[in-house]
Amino acid sequence: MVNALRDFLRLEAAGGIVLGVAAVAAVVLANSPLAWLYEQFLYLPGAVLLGPLEIRKPLLLWLNDGWMAVFFLLVGMEIKRELVEGELSDLKAASLPVIGAVGGMVAPAAIYVLLNWGDPVAMRGWAIPTATDIAFALGVMSLLGRSVPASLKVLLTAIAIIDDLGAIVIIAVFYTADLSVLSLVLAAIALAALALLNRSGVRSLVPYVLVGTILWVCVLKSGVHATLAGVATGFAIPLAAKEGQQSPLRWLEHALHPWVAYLVLPAFAFANAGVKLAGLSLAAILEPVTLGILLGLFLGKQLGVFGALWLAIRAGWGRMPEGASWTQLYGLGLLCGIGFTMSLFIGGLAFDDAAHGVQVRIGVLAGSILAAVVGAVLLKGAGKRG
Repeated sequence: MVNALRDFLRLEAAGGIVLGVAAVAAVVLANSPLAWLYEQFLYLPGAVLLGPLEIRKPLLLWLNDGWMAVFFLLVGMEIKRELVEGELSDLKAASLPVIGAVGGMVAPAAIYVLLNWGDPVAMRGWAIPTATDIAFALGVMSLLGRSVPASLKVLLTAIAIIDDLGAIVIIAVFYTADLSVLSLVLAAIALAALALLNRSGVRSLVPYVLVGTILWVCVLKSGVHATLAGVATGFAIPLAAKEGQQSPLRWLEHALHPWVAYLVLPAFAFANAGVKLAGLSLAAILEPVTLGILLGLFLGKQLGVFGALWLAIRAGWGRMPEGASWTQLYGLGLLCGIGFTMSLFIGGLAFDDAAHGVQVRIGVLAGSILAAVVGAVLLKGAGKRG
């Protein structure tokens, strides 16, 4: 179990660095003479035709709706494993990250709402600063080496996983388009088929992948965001294994991790982080949407996460992570403000116009960079004093 967790953290950390390189490359390209080529690349048309079924999207949406479903499949499996046998399986052990994650979602949303109250269009972005990017946050922690105790990395991982679960619920409830009843009925049938496969003890992954793909198509056509099909499929894949055999969930999770860390998430970052900096002014940063995201990630996350953790530990609802100080716990709260991938993803669901899209990217990038830099400096200094 310890070795598996160590491998997971190592992979996430390296993936965070690759993610950062992809984001920087997107910003550089978007502000270079090759910006036209970057935009044309994102809007390359692609289509799948199968009889009367037609799915036609530009490359950007194939990445956001299709490839990100693979990321959410991995998230679904991680959450299931944690709930069944990991840090979240024990109520007392789970209480601290759950409380921290809830505080880290409520406070950023409150700051955003406060700054955008009265603008119904801008209010659609209230959930953008509630997200934490586990790959980026663990990537920053890994660069600090022994300055950060392992217990903090475990706590950050648990908080980020619960944060992902919260994001899944938010997407399902608040970011759905006009619903197609027929597609929803077909999606429900596919869900029932996944549940039946699980209950029947089917251990082969092939039926789950096939039914999961059908579910993805149905959810895509239903108006509910298609990536949720990945989560549902992840929950359906069996964790238990027959004697002498490997767990299907563990095998698939291990197989998918490198692809998600080094291809899916960096591709998403490359496609979504390219913001034009020409003409960027203080006024642009002070736009309510931009400022709400920036302050939500940088201030809201650190205050919400640390405040909730402090309250939980003082009240005896959870224990201080082994070997960690209050300063290091505050640094962890800061790193939770690295929203990046999930914040950009929710931003794309909240706004479909170019003006708000630019504000989202500026707010997410600025808030995430601030949180990463200040959090890293604080943790490095606290580690030296320790």
